Amino acid sequence: MDRCITTHRLRKTCEPTPVWTLTAPDEGGMPFPVQVTVPSAVESHPALKRYRGRAVYEKTLACGGTLRFVFGGVSFRARVYLDDALLAEHYGGYTAFDCLARDIPFGEHVLRVEADNRFGEDSALHVPNDYYAYGGITRPVTVEQLGSAYITALNVTPRRQGRMWRAEVEVTLRSLSEEAQTVDVDVKAGPAAISWKHRTLPAGGELTLTASLAAPGVHAWSPEHPHLYAAEAVVWLEGEPADDLCDRFGFRELRCEGGRLLLNGEPIFIKGVNRHEEYADFGCAVPLEAMMRDVQMIRDLGCNLVRTCHYPNDPRFLDLCDQCGLMVWEEGHARGLSLAQMQHPRFMEQTLECLREMVAQHRNHPSIVLWGCLNECDDASDEGAAYFRRCFQTLRELDGSRPVTAAILDREGGQVLADEDVVSVNAYPGWYHGAATAQHLEAIRRRADEHGGEGKPLLISEIGAGGIPGFHDPLGQAKWSEERQEAILREQLCAALACPGLSGVIVWQFADVHVDESWFSSRPRCMNNKGLVDEYRRPKLAYAAVREVFRAR
Repeated sequence: MDRCITTHRLRKTCEPTPVWTLTAPDEGGMPFPVQVTVPSAVESHPALKRYRGRAVYEKTLACGGTLRFVFGGVSFRARVYLDDALLAEHYGGYTAFDCLARDIPFGEHVLRVEADNRFGEDSALHVPNDYYAYGGITRPVTVEQLGSAYITALNVTPRRQGRMWRAEVEVTLRSLSEEAQTVDVDVKAGPAAISWKHRTLPAGGELTLTASLAAPGVHAWSPEHPHLYAAEAVVWLEGEPADDLCDRFGFRELRCEGGRLLLNGEPIFIKGVNRHEEYADFGCAVPLEAMMRDVQMIRDLGCNLVRTCHYPNDPRFLDLCDQCGLMVWEEGHARGLSLAQMQHPRFMEQTLECLREMVAQHRNHPSIVLWGCLNECDDASDEGAAYFRRCFQTLRELDGSRPVTAAILDREGGQVLADEDVVSVNAYPGWYHGAATAQHLEAIRRRADEHGGEGKPLLISEIGAGGIPGFHDPLGQAKWSEERQEAILREQLCAALACPGLSGVIVWQFADVHVDESWFSSRPRCMNNKGLVDEYRRPKLAYAAVREVFRAR
């Protein structure tokens, strides 16, 4: 199941049975085939812990006709073959891609996917980092049967006009015919609807239709009242329904005004956590039940937002956030890259492609209120700042309905505060240095005002401390003890919630996660241990402290 909703009622869609054959032929792997489930991380197999290399998956399918294969995520390079014919190549493990196989004779066919999670010179983004980069087919796979035309995209953008709402709809069709076709198209978006009659779909081409529709009587989406509406597009050929695409959306608006964040016109203070897409031995292939448990625990903490550090998340997690009223800051894939790393010849190409795919695939989710990019990358040099500006510009061009931001390091010399809509700074007073939080946050605000951030909302996008689960110091003095983590977080959050001019604070982080082994010297257990819960979601003392402070506001 690639979504928590029905995305097609007319198009024939199936998910291959979950057990596939896997071969890991490179050094340290398994040259002989084993059985694994898909989706899963290749490292979940007991013999392939921390394996770096190719993972070759095979599945025999009974199928035929014109087929569309949709892969939710393959880490990190992917090649897809059907009966040894190459269908597609894709870079990036955190966004979906698809490929077509046309005029396939009905019968049994072998689908083969080669997933390669090795670091290499061709990759600017996939590098050793403070989180573990898993391999394999890590998100669901679906197979669709198509006719001569199909719908590739249905986007609904809400617009608020006083107390009224409008739905801006955009639907795109693609032709698989060698001749032009006359089509009718119906679109419903909540209470709004429109029909286009007798439109020409060019042979082998695309047709995009747009409209701005009044949406009377709708209820706004918010964390307290997460109202959702159905969107559906149907294309008709020769008087018969030929294809459809269904999604969900909500009417909500987040904008910046007078140094504050306004949700649907009302001031809102962000109380959030950062969350990596990882769960204990499942790696980044998090089961749906575990996703829901995470959402429930984050809401139990008193949070109203989760940040998807540092890459786009599984659409199923976003679906749950839509339903449960949890706002989302979603960002492209990049973390902590130096100027030298950003000068990689493929850096801008790969970064922008990830942003394009993220926005195209996830823009209908009402829970997403912020687009982000380039976490803690170099923003102090002229060249580094230019990369940030290019990303901000791209995000605005793709979707101008949401503010853009980037979590930057707490340091002097940043050059991009004037270019983002929301100023976001990562700060760790009491953990990496001994400054009192209240004074440190005031200094961050002053520095932001002096370097282009005056009049903009300010978020503390990361704050926290480390605690090794089960390590206790009754006197609360030892770093890495649960007691010390709890004390630091309590002091940090109390100061942040009392800080004038602050629009929110986001705790680093929700759960402990594995890191690349090159980080071992500063990450006990080869894990980032700043979670409020451990990798199995067992709460640390800090969980109760954050819950108490957040729920009191």
